[in-house]
Amino acid sequence: MENIVTQGVSIPRLGFGTFRMPGGGCQPVVESALALGYRHIDTAAMYENEEAVGAAISASGVARSDLFVTTKVWHDALARDTLRRSFDVSLAKLGLDYVDLYMVHWPAKDMDMAATLETLTALREEGRMRAVGVCNFNMPMIRRAVDEIGAPIAVHQVEYHPFLAQGEMLTYLRGKNIPLTAYAPLAQGRAASDPALAEIGEKHSASAAQIAIAWLLDQDGVIAIPKAGRPKSQRANLDALAIRLDDVDRAAIAALPKDQRFVRPPFAPDWEAKDSLVQ
Repeated sequence: MENIVTQGVSIPRLGFGTFRMPGGGCQPVVESALALGYRHIDTAAMYENEEAVGAAISASGVARSDLFVTTKVWHDALARDTLRRSFDVSLAKLGLDYVDLYMVHWPAKDMDMAATLETLTALREEGRMRAVGVCNFNMPMIRRAVDEIGAPIAVHQVEYHPFLAQGEMLTYLRGKNIPLTAYAPLAQGRAASDPALAEIGEKHSASAAQIAIAWLLDQDGVIAIPKAGRPKSQRANLDALAIRLDDVDRAAIAALPKDQRFVRPPFAPDWEAKDSLVQ
């Protein structure tokens, strides 16, 4: 497993996502993933499965130092005190002494970005988490966080898959040596049935979903966190690590539509914004 080093932490490039895996049913799924070799687990307070993830980690027998565990604070808890309380709750549910990465899950329109990022940085300095991250910031927001506030952002997590371009974001992040973590890397399952990806897959004796993952990991500074409930699918996603795309494959994927954003909650930022309104 190739890792990316950022802000002093080393992150496996292929992680295991747990979105829409609420409750205790998540535990055996994560146990299976850990047994197969996943060492990067992504959860969040909003997923309502931190206890199950923590129980799976405890039952796995994998050394804590060999794991990279991410969780996130929801957008209604970004004030200093509420953020700290949310962090305490997440850590207790996970049953861990620290998390490797703690992230702002979504920005809030009324957030005090500087105060939020200062609080996250303080938690890092206290040794309770190893790195600070953000998710779903638009371009003005990520520029403000990094260039103006100077926050030690280790990772930016956004929707990214073969049907959604992130060229401007990737160019900026690469210039700052900040990796991009792709969530919904299979476009919420749509990649698995795409004819163009399937055709490339036939050439590599792989599935369309595996090609989508391989395409993400073919790019500098990109991490992917697909989720998979069945061990067979978990194994298939790991096997995508061995696929090597060529220029013909890349050109075929580049020709796919790149304007399909599937994660559109009502509180999402304006993705086309040129100026940040966040204070």
